[in-house]
Amino acid sequence: MSISVNEYVDETGRNHFKDWFDGLSVEYAAKVAAARSRMMAGNLANLKTVDGSLKEFKIDWGPGIRIYLVLERNTLVILFCGGVKSGQNADITKAKRLRDEYARRKAEIRKKGKGKP
Repeated sequence: MSISVNEYVDETGRNHFKDWFDGLSVEYAAKVAAARSRMMAGNLANLKTVDGSLKEFKIDWGPGIRIYLVLERNTLVILFCGGVKSGQNADITKAKRLRDEYARRKAEIRKKGKGKP
């Protein structure tokens, strides 16, 4: 099974996942890139539901890396942001906000009958 993995760009044009990823050390970035590759290959064993459709992909390394995302129809992953265990509460709050914005924009586009967010 192949899964498409995309990064969400918010209404202001900001890609929070990319901002986070670009600030990682080489070692952390390699772990996150490997996790993304596993997701693309269909390995979603490390997914845990956080809040409704919001999921957390947990990487058991170092301080416990987390990636927050939505899985749609088991074929599409939308990445919102990431973090580590110590900042989990703030990261989840941010991810919920981005997930809700994504859902609202997606509904608006469907209502208008155009493309995707």
